[in-house]
Amino acid sequence: MDDAPGRTGVWPVGAPGPVHDAPPALRFAYGTNGFTGHRLDDAVAVLADLGYDGVAITLDHHHLDPFLPELRRRATALARRLDLLGLGVVVETGARYLLDPRRKHQPTLLSDHPEPRLDLLRRAVDVAAELGAEAVSLWSGALPPGLSPETGWERLVTRCARVVTAAEHRGVTLAFEPEPGMLVNTLDGAFDLWRHLGEPPALRLTLDIGHCRCNESEPADACVRRAAPLLAHVQIDDMRRGVHEHLEFGTGEVEFSPVLRELLAARYSGLVAVELPRHSHDAPAVAARSLRFLRAALAQADTMPAGWPT
Repeated sequence: MDDAPGRTGVWPVGAPGPVHDAPPALRFAYGTNGFTGHRLDDAVAVLADLGYDGVAITLDHHHLDPFLPELRRRATALARRLDLLGLGVVVETGARYLLDPRRKHQPTLLSDHPEPRLDLLRRAVDVAAELGAEAVSLWSGALPPGLSPETGWERLVTRCARVVTAAEHRGVTLAFEPEPGMLVNTLDGAFDLWRHLGEPPALRLTLDIGHCRCNESEPADACVRRAAPLLAHVQIDDMRRGVHEHLEFGTGEVEFSPVLRELLAARYSGLVAVELPRHSHDAPAVAARSLRFLRAALAQADTMPAGWPT
């Protein structure tokens, strides 16, 4: 996968970007972890009918299970389906019980025995290559009890390096997400990881806008400005300070028009994917409301005065 902005949403650090008379329009997507009551084929059809530009597919038991036979054939068929529907795609790897039916999100890259997680990430890279996905999103995991932060970081860097190598081999972009409660829980930590790994071009950032409000020290729009040089994927949801709960838009504390204005100013061309993993019970209605909200916020962002922010 090349670094053209239509594929990854970000140019290589230090490389000149294209010349545009105006920033590109934002492309809204929806995460399939908010459609767990639907077959994947039905979910993508609903999202296309609603007017979404893309889909963030969480590999899981019911959505392109990466451990069932004929993964490549199934991924190729899905790629054709997404192309027919005109949907872009990113691959998410945060399924709760895909690897262990008793322990949520386990094992992680920090675990004593991380092989199932590494296997999943390698499979996700292969799926992304078949789909022509714009990125594979991943995170660190929480520090295991009794493990020192120093050892946790050693494990993370060593194991992430293996995933980066696999991604480079397949031409896939990785997008690392700071996640509340995990070893890497802020943008500062994600940048540190990128530097520890030698600033590989295959490793970029996933930025969850709700997480910015939850636990970053600066406003969400400022987080976008700081993340922009490495930004490959955006998740978007509402959230409150100090509470890691993904909320529908307008029910938390995030101001969205400034966030969208910053994405426009950064000429971000990747997907902006709604992340509401606890709303599958009413998925089509929630997805419709979410898109209406985002379009209204984008229209307001477009009317902000030239030169904003100062």
